Amino acid sequence: MDKRENLALQVTKEIVVKFVETGRISPGNFTEHFGPIYEEVLRVIRRGDAEAGKDGRDDG
Repeated sequence: MDKRENLALQVTKEIVVKFVETGRISPGNFTEHFGPIYEEVLRVIRRGDAEAGKDGRDDG
């Protein structure tokens, strides 16, 4: 798992926890929400890297 994927995972966990706390996501529908949220967060991070001129490599 590269740095961006790890960051996306951490951000997704925080988002999902907030949704669980507010009752918008429950244990029963967790799996249908976690993946799409993760993919969207990762897409936004990668788009930000592209706009900043980074090539996507994990060189710190």
